Amino acid sequence: MNPVYLYRTFRFILVIGAIVAGALALFYVSKVTYPFIIGFLIAFMMNPLVNFFESKAKMPRALAVLVALIMIISVFAGLITLLVVEIASGAEYLARVVPDHLVTLIDYIEHFFAAQIIPLYNQLAGLFQNLEAGQQDTIMDNIQNVGATIGTTAGNFIKNLFGNIPNIISWLPNAATVLIFSLLGTFFISKDWYRLSAMGNRIMPNRARTSSKTVFADLKKALFGFVKAQATLISITTVIILIGLLILRVDYAITIALVTGIVDIIPYLGTGAVFVPWIIYEAITGEMSTAIGLGILYVVVLVQRQVMEPKILSSSIGLDPLATLIALFVGFKTIGFLGLIVGPVVLVIFNTLQRANVFRDLWIFIKGKNEEIIK
Repeated sequence: MNPVYLYRTFRFILVIGAIVAGALALFYVSKVTYPFIIGFLIAFMMNPLVNFFESKAKMPRALAVLVALIMIISVFAGLITLLVVEIASGAEYLARVVPDHLVTLIDYIEHFFAAQIIPLYNQLAGLFQNLEAGQQDTIMDNIQNVGATIGTTAGNFIKNLFGNIPNIISWLPNAATVLIFSLLGTFFISKDWYRLSAMGNRIMPNRARTSSKTVFADLKKALFGFVKAQATLISITTVIILIGLLILRVDYAITIALVTGIVDIIPYLGTGAVFVPWIIYEAITGEMSTAIGLGILYVVVLVQRQVMEPKILSSSIGLDPLATLIALFVGFKTIGFLGLIVGPVVLVIFNTLQRANVFRDLWIFIKGKNEEIIK
């Protein structure tokens, strides 16, 4: 075999092995260090605020970090408190109206069974009696199999549901521990941010340092752009829902719009988790005008989300709209609704590595220094 090709093959295998080994090492290390990874991300995102306090307010770095953390925690606590108050107010309203609506729903179900199901059952029973014995046995066996399958599925679901309750309860102390360590990690990482950065620059080679700065800057821009894009999409959804509910004269429109906007964060389900059951209920109870109005509002929200999401993500993150749309679809088809988040993130990382010439440097390494590179 030509030594040049053998040499390139060895270098290619070396690069692939290093990437796989690095990914596995990162995966297993992150399983035991994820509170500090969370702390690093929080410190990274609040670093501009800390720098502002340090430079403009002339605060010591540690005090600036502490003030920034207190402000962020206070804002989140205030938003959660406001949300809880709004939900409690809405729950009080629902406690007054739901019993009457439930009685209406039960009456509708009873009327539906009496008018539709029972006559249909009598017709099917008459047809069943006219069948031969073998055909009756086959139908009964199929019905029993379906019933057994439904019973087994329901039993497993209930078993898993109650079986996971102890796991959820035991997760709470772990979540509190992770929160404490994440906040402590955020404080110390942010306080020593520039010292840690200087230490990393001394350890890394010059070539890797240059590439890493480009990657870090692009990822920083993409991260803040992604958060900005999601906040923009949620705000647009909330405003559209609020306007629509006010037009429909729905009670507690602000509470419903806020809750639905937050639910819109959930990929795939999104606002449908609120609108679909609501529309069905209004249709069943005979409020067809409200059901149609909610249906139109849901379609408007769904269409604007699908149209605006690729455009806003691409403009905020700096990606091509078509590439963003492909990343969203491929991510969803590959790993489900989480792919709607993972897809654009992977595209951002790939695009960042490409702009930092990481792939070009790897290709040069594989081909060797003495080979001519066509740029």
